[in-house]
Amino acid sequence: MKKNLLILLVVCGVVSVQSQSLNDFFTQTDAFLKTHVATGKVDYEGIKSDTETLNTILTLAKGVSVDKSDAKNYQAFWINAYNLSVIKGIVDNYPIASPLDKAGFFDKTTYSLAGKQVTLNTIENELLRANFKDARFHFVLVCGAIGCPPLIADVYLPKTLEAQLEKQTMLALNGNYFIKVNAKKKTVEGSEILKWYNEDFVQNGLTEIQFINTYRTNKIPEDYKLKYFTYNWKLNKQ
Repeated sequence: MKKNLLILLVVCGVVSVQSQSLNDFFTQTDAFLKTHVATGKVDYEGIKSDTETLNTILTLAKGVSVDKSDAKNYQAFWINAYNLSVIKGIVDNYPIASPLDKAGFFDKTTYSLAGKQVTLNTIENELLRANFKDARFHFVLVCGAIGCPPLIADVYLPKTLEAQLEKQTMLALNGNYFIKVNAKKKTVEGSEILKWYNEDFVQNGLTEIQFINTYRTNKIPEDYKLKYFTYNWKLNKQ
C-alpha cells in the first residue's frame, strides 16, 4: 500500500513539474513577444544585443513534455516553439536580409525542443500538419519573412488557441496581404502558400476559393481564376 502511494506521489509530482514548465514557457514567451514584436515585425537587432531571454525560454522548452493526445497544449506549444525557433535562427545569423540567406534554415538547422531534435520543417510538416490536418496552421506559423502572416505579440495558449487560429485566418483571408481580388479581371491572386500546401486547402472536396470564402465577409465568385503572386522573402524586421 505504501509502495503504491509512493509511486502515485512520484507520478503526480512529475506531472505537476511538467505542467509548471509548460505554463512557465507560455508566460515567458508572452512577455518576450510583447517586448520584441510590434505590428507583425520583430526587433531582431534588439534581441541580438541581448539573447539571454530568448535562450532561457528555449532552454525551458527543451525540457517541456507534450503529447498529441492533449491536442491544445501540444499545438500551442509547437506553434510557439516554431515561431521562437525562427527568431533564434535569424538572430544567430543576424544581420541577414532573408531567412533564405542561411542555407538549411528550414530543413537542416536543428533545435532541441520537448525532448526532440527537430528542424522547422519537422515541426510544421510532421508534428503539426501530419497529425491534425488543419490549414489554419499556415496563418500562425511565421517563417521570418514579410510574405508570412504577421507574427502577433501574444503567446498562443491552449485555452485561447481555437479563437486565435480563427482570428488570424480571418484576418489573412479578408485582408490584402494574403490574397488580392481583382473584380475587373475576375481574378484572385493568392500567396504561394496556397500553392505550396495546396492539399491543406482543398480538403473535404473544397476548392481553394471555397476555402477562402469560408472565412471571408465578401465572398469571391467561384468562377474567378486563381493565380499566385511571388512570395516576399524579405526579413520581417522592425
